[in-house]
Amino acid sequence: MPRRRAVGRLERLCLENVAAHMQGLWAKDYAERYLDGEEAPFFRFLLGPFEHLAGPLVHELLQLMGGSRRLTRAMLHLLLVPHLTELSLRTCPSLVSAAIAHMIAVRCKNLSSLDLHGCSRIPSATLVDLLEGLPSLTKLGLSETQCDTRVLSAVGSSCRRLRELAVSNCKRLSAASLLHLAYDPFTASFCCPRLQVLSVEGLEPTAGSHDLVGALVFLLLALPSLKSLCHCLASRAVALIHTQRFEGAPLAPGFPSLEELVRGRRPTHLGQEHCRITLPLKSLAEVGEPLLPAVSAVCPDLEEMAVLLGDSPGVGHRFRSWKTLTHLTLDCEEKRGLGELVPQLVGLGAQLHSLSLGGFSLEEEAAFHTLMSCCPTLRTFSASLTPPVAWGADEWQPASEALLEASSLRPLKLPRLQAFRLLFAPCDCSSSPPEAVVLRASLVSLLQHAPHLETLALVCLPFSLDEVFERALEPSGAALRHLQRLSLSHSDVSPRTIYQLLSSDNQLSHVALGGCPGIHRRHHSELLRVVSQQGLDVGITWD
Repeated sequence: MPRRRAVGRLERLCLENVAAHMQGLWAKDYAERYLDGEEAPFFRFLLGPFEHLAGPLVHELLQLMGGSRRLTRAMLHLLLVPHLTELSLRTCPSLVSAAIAHMIAVRCKNLSSLDLHGCSRIPSATLVDLLEGLPSLTKLGLSETQCDTRVLSAVGSSCRRLRELAVSNCKRLSAASLLHLAYDPFTASFCCPRLQVLSVEGLEPTAGSHDLVGALVFLLLALPSLKSLCHCLASRAVALIHTQRFEGAPLAPGFPSLEELVRGRRPTHLGQEHCRITLPLKSLAEVGEPLLPAVSAVCPDLEEMAVLLGDSPGVGHRFRSWKTLTHLTLDCEEKRGLGELVPQLVGLGAQLHSLSLGGFSLEEEAAFHTLMSCCPTLRTFSASLTPPVAWGADEWQPASEALLEASSLRPLKLPRLQAFRLLFAPCDCSSSPPEAVVLRASLVSLLQHAPHLETLALVCLPFSLDEVFERALEPSGAALRHLQRLSLSHSDVSPRTIYQLLSSDNQLSHVALGGCPGIHRRHHSELLRVVSQQGLDVGITWD
């Protein structure tokens, strides 16, 4: 059966008890006597119970209070203790002001991780002072803040140990600002030598895209440890490094030219004819299909890639050149048949841990089974598919042929699969639902032979799922034992199947049934009554 309600960890229960009494007990004296005093923001530390609480527990308490919207200014003052090494204030950005930033700078000098995502009330000058006093930071989040060129310059010159930085959607940043992160023109020295992950999403070019692409090229060449650069133009920057045609990407005065950076990256023991530059990038998103050859040449060690497929024939015929690729996302701008992808995954599929597909059409039922057979080591799979022009039975194989093919299918053995999501675009309700014999048999086989499946989503499937689950759960308890989260939104499923799942051996904690035509309000109420009566720790949503 699904998980029964269990007693929480003693540690968590204690923290929840503290959280429940923060206003009336732990923060009462400070809030009444000191909070609005002139000296309050300048207290180096506050004597109180939280100075004796371990740093990770203080951070967990902050997240608990912030996530439940119970955190106040007085409580935040008390919880900014000197032994914090990790601090995230993204759950309470409205409380974070210049005074709070000053407190952090004075009290929390041991921070290695700081997340100020959305804290837009801190002035940029205050951010500069804060970051100059935190040289031990290895992870920093400044997305949606007043971060500007001065702040990035402070990060570059002061945070020498930084490994991860997020400055997405900062309206005061420009392409030229990025240069100061990697190079200090006043000391003529490079910065952030350990930076591995950089997110600058939302940054727009000021004139065309040449200035921003040039700045991204500068970062890729000037940051020797960079493994992930999150921006929609990053793949174009990689392609520009491949061609080395930098005439249209000038930089601001005081910074080394892109040509100089290229010369600095070339191996000194090789001649000019052997000077191909490669980057240590492990992750790259929004790679246009025409850019694949250049990306393959410059980034041979990619592990994660998202590709936008155009309307050219064939699908990514160069994927197999990446021997290290384990996470692949493919999105089609023009509809393509899922069967086109199968030849490309014959060699590549065996090394994939994650596969995500969008915009493909399932014209042939067997294509799904063949594709999944090519990827035996998958841990996560997600596909958003479009149906044929009409879902009527005539668009699929005749029932007799489909039954014959379904009976000959090999088992889909996916021993490592943990998350599976299959979504169909809404179909034409005027046509009759398909038999989908082969597809249903494939789903049954997958559910029976994925022993570690934890998350399952079958959304908007146009045929009944009752038989799929009935067959998958035979013999009783043999499949879905580790299932925790289940979504059947907008799919045809009856209450009988949900009761069967609630009585089976699994770890269900959440079931989503929104938009299911076979589930009505009375069914939802009865399911909730059964869950409560049996003491199950399962949430069932429906609308």
